[in-house]
Amino acid sequence: MEFRQRELRTPTPPAPVGGTAECRHARSVGTGRAHAKSILLGEHAVVYGAPALALPVPQLSITASAGFSTRGGEPTGVSFTMTGSAWKQVGTQASEGLRRLTTDFRASMGLNDGRHLDVIIDGSIPLGRGLGSSAACARAVVLALGDLCGREVSQRMTFDLVQTSENVMHGKASGVDAVTVGASAPLLFQAGEARTLRVGWDALFIIADSGVVGSTREAADMLRERFRLHAGTQERFVRRASELTGEAVTTLAAGKPEELGSLLTEYHGLLREAGLSTDRIEAMVDAALAAGSLGAKITGGGLGGCVLALTQPEQAGEVTRRLHEAGAVQTWIVPLRRLVSHV
Repeated sequence: MEFRQRELRTPTPPAPVGGTAECRHARSVGTGRAHAKSILLGEHAVVYGAPALALPVPQLSITASAGFSTRGGEPTGVSFTMTGSAWKQVGTQASEGLRRLTTDFRASMGLNDGRHLDVIIDGSIPLGRGLGSSAACARAVVLALGDLCGREVSQRMTFDLVQTSENVMHGKASGVDAVTVGASAPLLFQAGEARTLRVGWDALFIIADSGVVGSTREAADMLRERFRLHAGTQERFVRRASELTGEAVTTLAAGKPEELGSLLTEYHGLLREAGLSTDRIEAMVDAALAAGSLGAKITGGGLGGCVLALTQPEQAGEVTRRLHEAGAVQTWIVPLRRLVSHV
């Protein structure tokens, strides 16, 4: 997989595709799907141009269904219905982001026939846990709209539309979530470019939910203020984050799980020193390491959310048990080899 985009920003919709004001080959219902993601290294620093390593989490997904309705209301309007335990309550920012995405999609495709859109979203990705729920939701909606209209939506257009929604939700979004929620293998992402990583060894990533909702926007604002108040802090943070992420790429390729684990734990230290951890997160990280994990850290924006632990298969049961004892409300296991066996 290769993706390049030098400047990440809310796009200006391109000229309408197809030259018509309707879906000529519309289906009665269009569907789209996307999955969760987890950041291995590079949280926050990626916004400042540093590289990030990201992992798709196919066990957690979001499905969107879209159809036209004949009910009255605002011309070219859209209604969203959220189902699933994780999505029954969605904030106004998320809805506004999806509305902006839908408006840009219709403008891009030349869909100006005035029909109302009904979109149903069902998801198993817990909200506010650093797992890419908003980006996955946006990608699923884009793919559902394309399927509904019988139009092929390019990789670039999909990315831009997801970024439209993400920028409403989180402020300036790096783009790593928008790419990884549609990826099938671990990625290295930097400055708008993503490439698939080749990994030749086996291990498990255990993702543990602290049960505490974190806010990426709040964490990013807090870190930005810290950088403003303390001269040189931003440069040191970004430089060390870049070094750790670069070393991780090498250890993944060389098959050195112990070294990768140490890099994960050290990156957690950076995030903790920046004030992005919590007492429960610290207890979970300590529990994973005490149970034999090779490394453990926050994954995502912090101030809550999830812990990621790199673990050998034979230790997974004990690590999972200890994580729950330390406060995890649910866990998921992501086998590394299964993700990369087809690459």
